[in-house]
Amino acid sequence: MQIYPENQQSLSSLLEQARQQGEVRIQSADGQIFILKPEKKEQSVLDVAGIDLNISTKEIVEIIREGRARV
Repeated sequence: MQIYPENQQSLSSLLEQARQQGEVRIQSADGQIFILKPEKKEQSVLDVAGIDLNISTKEIVEIIREGRARV
């Protein structure tokens, strides 16, 4: 982990490095060290990407009705 002196780099550059590396340590002029970390996004386990099947709502309803008719 590298330590960057205060004001050595631009904030956007430090934020990008923190995003890529997980954290960045910044040293102030008086020697105090600060750790900059990206905040973790909390996601639901049910939050999944959709799949484009190129199927209409009408076709989905027909498939469900056919499945229910078999039971």
